[in-house]
Amino acid sequence: MKIFLCLAYLIMALPAALFAQNSYVEVTAPGNRQLKLAVDSPRSTDAKPLTETAREIGGVIAFDMNMSGLVSAETRDQLPQSGSIGMTDADFTTWMASGIDLLVRSEYSVNGDELTVEFRLFDIISKKMMAARRYLGKTRDLRRFGHAFADEIMLVLTGERGCFTTRIAYVSSQTGNKEIYIMDWDGHNMLPLTRNGSINLNPDFSPDGREIIFTSYKRGNPDLFKRALSNTVEVPISNRKGLNITGSWSPDGSRIALTLSKDGNSEIYTIAKDGSNPVRVTHNPAIEVSPVWSPDGAQLAFVSDRLGKPQVFISGIKGGAARRLTLAGNYNVNPHWSPKGDRIVYAHNVGGSFQIFSVNYDGTGDTQLTTAGSNENPAWSADGRFITFSSKRGGAEAIYVMRADGSGQTRVSPGKGSSTQPTWSRR
Repeated sequence: MKIFLCLAYLIMALPAALFAQNSYVEVTAPGNRQLKLAVDSPRSTDAKPLTETAREIGGVIAFDMNMSGLVSAETRDQLPQSGSIGMTDADFTTWMASGIDLLVRSEYSVNGDELTVEFRLFDIISKKMMAARRYLGKTRDLRRFGHAFADEIMLVLTGERGCFTTRIAYVSSQTGNKEIYIMDWDGHNMLPLTRNGSINLNPDFSPDGREIIFTSYKRGNPDLFKRALSNTVEVPISNRKGLNITGSWSPDGSRIALTLSKDGNSEIYTIAKDGSNPVRVTHNPAIEVSPVWSPDGAQLAFVSDRLGKPQVFISGIKGGAARRLTLAGNYNVNPHWSPKGDRIVYAHNVGGSFQIFSVNYDGTGDTQLTTAGSNENPAWSADGRFITFSSKRGGAEAIYVMRADGSGQTRVSPGKGSSTQPTWSRR
């Protein structure tokens, strides 16, 4: 998390009411059409502008905002206007004539490896500045600065900050082994987290985003490990006899749900974050795996074949009778709870391939989200607007991102080999 910690910003002087908690500004395009957002080519305050830097800054924001589905975004070369990133009445008129509703203008300076970027968001229709931020950091932070301001745009448009500064951890076979990698949500800045030359599976972020847990066979047995993102030390936290798999952090970070087979049968347990104090949740002769917590930490969704084929069930964390959630089909796996707790995504076998479905907490509203290829391991973004998943579409498996309604399916994972089992960091 060093990149995140070095990012500092200065809030510019704006009307206090604009940034009041839980408030947002409603911006509507004429005729109820989709809003058009232009990202003006960033200006350099240096004597020699860096064209590639400017192009990357604009491209990050345009990509994020197009994926949001709220606006149609594009990068634009500067129209004739004032030299600063402020706006005159004439500037507003020029942009309005070109059909733009929202405009991002920015300027940057580079001094060695020091980078300063200032962004401003304007509502062209009402001729108002809606947001402004200045970011100070290193040149390596350039994309993060763009993502951070895209989060601010989402806050203005919806009242909720975006998830564009979050990251995705996943399993990749590009080295010939199954190792854990991490990348920005859009696939950039990919880094390996494990290099142990073994099989590493099912990563999950801690709530504060500083640690991950994962199962590794590096000692021969499928044991659960933990490591901080700031170092390379892999700490065993559950190495009990048999399976120690599919670990999932509780929302408050105090406990971990997982599957253990220490007593001969695979059952759902919770353990303290240091691996102590195991508490058994399920008591059934069936195979039970893949527990995930509800946002309030009171329930677990998991997969069980207690009815003969894998289905998704829901149980309280103290056990008791479990409720079957998935009612259609005979093979449903990989549940993941939405941040608001109202829906659960899962993978459903349809005619021999897996597709991603989303269902209400009470089992109603079951909706298919994918149709192409075979798709598994869905996981929600922190704001509930997106779902990441792995997909095999004409080649090796890769990580994709889509909107919560299934639209905008976009491959984001780079590199060779297969990429599977994505999990999304929280804010």
